[in-house]
Amino acid sequence: MKRHLILIVLCICSVQTFYSQEDDGVVSLAIPSRNSMTFNRYTMNPTFSFVREQTKYISIFSQREWIQFDNAPTTYLASYSGRFGENIGGGLGVFQQNYGVLTTFGGILNFAYNVRLGADSNLTFGLNVGAYKSGVNTANVVTNSDDPSIQNVPENFLLTVNPGINYGLEFLDFGVSLNNLVLYNFESSAIIEDNQEQSIQAHIMYTGYMDSKGFFDDSKFTGLLKSEFFEDRTIISVKAMVTVPKGLWAQLGYNAVNGGSVGVGINLTKQIAIEYNFETTLGDLNILGPSHDITLAYRFKNHKYYDYSREDEVSSVFANGNKKRNNSKPSKSKVASKKPNNKAEVEAQAKRVAQEESKLQKEAEEKAEAQIIAEGKAKQLKEEKLQAELIEEQKAKEQAKIDEIEADKKAKEIAVTKLRIQAEQKAKEKSETAAKLLAEQKAKEDAEKQAKLIEEQKAKEQRESQARIDKIEADKASKLLEEQKAQQEAEQEARLLEVQNAIKQREAQTKLDSAEAELLEAQKANEEAVANPKDELSKSMQSLAKSTKESKAAQNELLKQFEAIIATKDEDLKYLKEENDLSDQGIASKPRPFKSVTAENNTLNGIKADLETAINVRSKKIEELNDLYKERVENKNFAMDEVTLFYKKEIERLESEQLIAKNAKEKLEAKLVTIRIATEFEKRRRIKRASFSNEDDRYNQDRATLNNIKKTTSVSETPLKEEDFDFGEELGNNIQILKNIKNVENGYYIIIAVHDDTKRRNEFLTKVLASGRSDVNFFYDVNTSKYYIYYDKFDNINNANNAIKSKGSRPYNGKMSIVKIEN
Repeated sequence: MKRHLILIVLCICSVQTFYSQEDDGVVSLAIPSRNSMTFNRYTMNPTFSFVREQTKYISIFSQREWIQFDNAPTTYLASYSGRFGENIGGGLGVFQQNYGVLTTFGGILNFAYNVRLGADSNLTFGLNVGAYKSGVNTANVVTNSDDPSIQNVPENFLLTVNPGINYGLEFLDFGVSLNNLVLYNFESSAIIEDNQEQSIQAHIMYTGYMDSKGFFDDSKFTGLLKSEFFEDRTIISVKAMVTVPKGLWAQLGYNAVNGGSVGVGINLTKQIAIEYNFETTLGDLNILGPSHDITLAYRFKNHKYYDYSREDEVSSVFANGNKKRNNSKPSKSKVASKKPNNKAEVEAQAKRVAQEESKLQKEAEEKAEAQIIAEGKAKQLKEEKLQAELIEEQKAKEQAKIDEIEADKKAKEIAVTKLRIQAEQKAKEKSETAAKLLAEQKAKEDAEKQAKLIEEQKAKEQRESQARIDKIEADKASKLLEEQKAQQEAEQEARLLEVQNAIKQREAQTKLDSAEAELLEAQKANEEAVANPKDELSKSMQSLAKSTKESKAAQNELLKQFEAIIATKDEDLKYLKEENDLSDQGIASKPRPFKSVTAENNTLNGIKADLETAINVRSKKIEELNDLYKERVENKNFAMDEVTLFYKKEIERLESEQLIAKNAKEKLEAKLVTIRIATEFEKRRRIKRASFSNEDDRYNQDRATLNNIKKTTSVSETPLKEEDFDFGEELGNNIQILKNIKNVENGYYIIIAVHDDTKRRNEFLTKVLASGRSDVNFFYDVNTSKYYIYYDKFDNINNANNAIKSKGSRPYNGKMSIVKIEN
């Protein structure tokens, strides 16, 4: 599993991915500004130049990935983007990405349009169009002879289209974008069909504000959950950011491939801001090392507030305080301060000033009138309040008189009530005294009766207690006798139980011995039934199971061979890396013996093919055995017999073995892919140190070879035929244009053969000279590594076409074509 993750990182995590040499080094657009949620958001989704934006800004972005590697990927992006209207957002970016000697340069055009669906409901459409050029950066290549790994990477001019859509509510946004939906190559005039970086990206974003006191009051919180769905993988990422109104923000993120990230940003002024992000892979993927990106941005002042996004305060950490943005019209002084350039502008400026003065005067008059009306209303309210206070005072006086009358009446009623209560209290006290005397007399008589009853009760209890003691003593004696009797009976039962248990143990041992003998006989019978089947279905299952077991050894041997050759390639990789590391330190390493990589790869491919065949054949045999088992189970006579049960377990064991073999093969293949990618990386490191032959030396050597052939070749006595000539690569009827050909003049050359091998070139030259043509010549194109053989050259296309038409029947003119040299 770890090796699979490393492979995914190396193949996906990079900003751009080369498909193969067959695809001529075509790359997909992918700007790695994934960690910032403040700047260049339109590179994540085309609608983000509009969504939750209020301003426009210019930014410069730089990122370096995998810094522990030499020639690690770097990206530079300069952008101008943001909100341009109530329903329009846009952006324009220029970028360059470097990968050692490889580079990509181009631009991105962004446009977003919003449709208002409701008060808090918006639907935004966006589009990113990228145009860029990719190829080898010759300034980073230090060579003096040819290298096919460089020559086979041509320059490509590409166009890509990335549409997107976003549905926004008050706090939430839901969106989808199609990355690299269309990738068109202008060099081949074709759309790239097999685009490995084509994906569907979906996101959910939350934007809210904190309602608290102190430093984080009115801070903005943004959370983003994003998922990218490729054809063969899915990448999940999550980000969170807090923006403090004081001019600070911080963000955290995690990506399933690129690992964790942390970033901070600060407003140096209200217009100038800087942001830094640090990203590193986690766990077993940390071999790639960390990545750094930094952004410097300039925000334009916004004089208009747009819907669909809150107008956040923009402040600087170095400012004394936060000031709200003023959305009012410019004052007269500000309007007048603009200097006109000509008479028309002066008149227009004066007219605007007059209009502004008239408007300001009108506003002042309206303000004064409103103030007079407000003062009148205040006076009226004051008079009404005074009148209400007088009315309330009169009402209070009347209420006081009423309360006084009510108080006198109430006092009289209270006095009468007190007299009545006093009389009732005296009568009550007299009756209570008489009752108390009667109660005391009665209590005394009751106490005497109660004492007499208590004495009689004590005498009775003493008699009953003695009777109970006598009974307890009698019960103890009786119980003791019963216990002694019970103990004797228990001892007798225990001796009897020991005898019975001994008898039962002897009987159980006898039965166990008999059962083991029967089980052994049954097992032998089962083995006999499996080893010597009688029905045809059992015989077929036995034969197929035996064949499956025998194929295991061959399969395991191929796995060992596969593992051995991967170990060899791993050793080669380690030596190549060590050689590069030592060379970087100026230490030369001892050369290794020559080894044919082609032969080794052919052997590897053969082993892989044989292993795949062996696994498929064995798996098919297991499936056939399982089909026979199911057929036997369906037969009621054999459904639960010993043969069926045996092959059930056998099939489970074989399937388990085969699963282990498949897993081992997948792990080895993953390791092989990892080794190949790492080997390619180390080979590119060696590009700068590769030593090549000087082109002048090649030219001089080619001239000497041509002169020698001409001196040593005589005209053949036997005429040669067209079949005797090897014309090499056919160029067809189209005119091919070659540039930067040293030691060759401009013009239209009549090419009679094209070869990339010196031996075949010399054989063709010899046969042309033997046919009587002594002015034959050739030149070499370092860009294609091919030799172009000719004997005639013209300054215009008409003469060249006429020469083609009048080629005659000479055998070496059978495949004539025209090549134009433009130096």
